[in-house]
Formats: sequence, C-alpha cells, structure tokens
Amino acid sequence: MALKQLGKQTKLPSSPEKALIETVKNPHKGTLYSVRFTCPEFTSLCPITGQPDFAHLVIDYVPKDLLVESKSLKLFLGAFRNVGSFHEDCTVAIGLRLVQAIKPVWLRIGGYWYPRGGMPIDVFYQTGNPPENLWIPPQDVPGYRGR
Repeated sequence: MALKQLGKQTKLPSSPEKALIETVKNPHKGTLYSVRFTCPEFTSLCPITGQPDFAHLVIDYVPKDLLVESKSLKLFLGAFRNVGSFHEDCTVAIGLRLVQAIKPVWLRIGGYWYPRGGMPIDVFYQTGNPPENLWIPPQDVPGYRGR
C-alpha cells in the first residue's frame, strides 16, 4: 500500500467525504489489542447558525487486518472544520467511515461536545460488544462542569 499523504505537505480536504482515509497492514494480525486516538480539539460548524462547535473525541478500536494511518485520520477529522453538521451526525459519521475503511474487530467513538446553548451533548457509537479478555480502558473524559 503506497501512502499518498504521509511524509509530504497535504492540504486539508474540503469535506469529510473528499478526505482519504489511508490504512496500513496490521503488523500483529491475529493478536487481540486495542488502539486509541484522542482528538481533544475537534471542530465543526453548527448547521443552523454557522458558529463553531468543539468536541473532545476518543476513538478506540481493535484492529483486524488494517490500521488507520494517523495523518490521514487527522486530515479527515480536520475536514469537518468547515462543515455544518449536528453533533450526533459528526460523531456517528466518523465511526461509520472508520468502520468502512478498516473493518475492525470492534470500534467505539465517544464525542464529548462542549456546551451549545448552555447544554453539552455527548454522543457514543460502537459496533457491538468489545472482545472478551481484552482490556479496553474507560474513556474517562469528565462530564462538562460549568464554573
């Protein structure tokens, strides 16, 4: 698999649909382990007001044959920056797109959204039950607490 984005300057995609999620072969195929990506500064736009929305995303997955190449994931997530989308749509769309790209044994995403209109919204998606006998750490993102 020749990577097209890693090791060179790459422009942010104009939309998540146009983003290329690249993968690499899992060097430990057949071994049960988990991978975590954390994006504490995710941004998108409110589809009604156009105002920015902010979230802390935590993506956990158990790889099968493929791993997500991290730069392509960063570019994919960054592509939401100028897109109007509700919190639920962003969070679930990211999870579904990753499942499509890597076909993991298991995946979950937690979208911990900062308050909009005074109310934080947390959105969770997972593909099913995590594998037995595999430690999946809790996401441990504290709930929003105002001052």
